Amino acid sequence: MAISGSANFNLDVAEIIEEAFERCGLELRTGYDAVTARRSLNLMLADWANRGINLWTVRQVTQTVAQLSSTSAIDAYPVGTITATVGASASLSVGETITGGTSSVTAKIITKPSGTTVTLTVPSGAFTAGETITGSSSSASTTISADPSLEDVQNTVDILDAVVRRSGADLAMNRIGRGDYLALPDKDQQGRPNQFFVDRQITPTITVWPVPENSTDQLIYYRLLRLDDADASTNPAEVPFRFLPSLVSGLAYCISMKRAPDRMAVMKARYDEDFLRAAVEDRERTSLHIVPTAGSLRVL
Repeated sequence: MAISGSANFNLDVAEIIEEAFERCGLELRTGYDAVTARRSLNLMLADWANRGINLWTVRQVTQTVAQLSSTSAIDAYPVGTITATVGASASLSVGETITGGTSSVTAKIITKPSGTTVTLTVPSGAFTAGETITGSSSSASTTISADPSLEDVQNTVDILDAVVRRSGADLAMNRIGRGDYLALPDKDQQGRPNQFFVDRQITPTITVWPVPENSTDQLIYYRLLRLDDADASTNPAEVPFRFLPSLVSGLAYCISMKRAPDRMAVMKARYDEDFLRAAVEDRERTSLHIVPTAGSLRVL
């Protein structure tokens, strides 16, 4: 008998929920059963972000740094992209602060991708659609069409590694903590950035030091993103097929806490086993080199 010749097995949200209910000895009967299961599934996916690095959610970001003058440069960048649509961007200057005429909200311009768009630092509040914005150094005015979305930045869980690229050459950057950054004596010192601090707020930022000395260096980093929500029943979950067993067993455990407490112990043990197996497999495979040093040798 011939094999199937296909390797595309997957489960959508509805099938994941049905399988989890069946493992608990239950049937999916009402619309609320699906609602409460999806809620548990989304909470479980949020917990996965706390369990470690999910390699399939790692993305590379390239961010051009910004300097307005020899005495003014941007040191804190959103971990992702905040794009605003404006009437015209030509007269605005990279690195300057823009202020909303109605809202009084401020943000700094990082880049000007097109004649009608700019990328911004995290705004101090919410811009008002259609209001006039004015540049601090150029004094140029234009309108902003809407308050820019922060969703791309807020989907970031953490930053893994970062380099700064200049003329095609990359320099590795060291990550420092909040206290280490606070202890830097001259936070406005300009140069080629070699350290970064991640401020993990709801809208996270990456602060570099020294602050950029030009507007051509590129900050390149890997960021860890949150998983897509389990919304429509026909959507597949954003996990590789290797994690489907742990996804189903995890949801079964969550459902058992609410609907089948007599099966909680069994469901939890199965979930822990399935997730551990998948997490151990989901790792980077790199070569290990062990080199002895002369200083470690002893003559007896």
